[in-house]
Amino acid sequence: MTEKKTLTPPDTMFLLAAEGWLELGDWKSAEEELSRITPELLADPAVLKVRWEVCSQGKQWDAGVEIGQRLVEMEPTESFGWVNRSYALRRASAGGLQAAYDALVPAAACLKDLEQVTFNLACYACQLGKLVEARQWWQKCFSEALRAGREKRIKKAALVESDLQPLWAEIERM
Repeated sequence: MTEKKTLTPPDTMFLLAAEGWLELGDWKSAEEELSRITPELLADPAVLKVRWEVCSQGKQWDAGVEIGQRLVEMEPTESFGWVNRSYALRRASAGGLQAAYDALVPAAACLKDLEQVTFNLACYACQLGKLVEARQWWQKCFSEALRAGREKRIKKAALVESDLQPLWAEIERM
């Protein structure tokens, strides 16, 4: 059995630099920083999450789906991989709304952190014309946010999310 290596300097510095470039909107420079990381550490979840952000900014959706899938497999109880795999799948060449929705539904049954999952499922369901399901997902999302004291933030986010426009009047009344 091989020992799992963890990120240490200088790899941590390359990762931080990549995050900095992403904050500046320069995904190409972020990608260059990631390429400096020790090759056997490129599969570390922290590196993969930043690599997914690079793919997102660079609109490299097919690669984003692959990275999201790896994260789901590595961290099946974390929402990042599930949510971002579906986000990329919606935009990928072999994806679409239904594929994104179908890929995210299982997360609702196995994760504890459901706010972002149910928010995205509500968006996908709305855009698929499944308004009854969209309302159910939104209610779960809002309940999660309410429990965590984030109901104002999630409501504000929902009211600017165009995917949820069919539910805006209902969300406004909450």
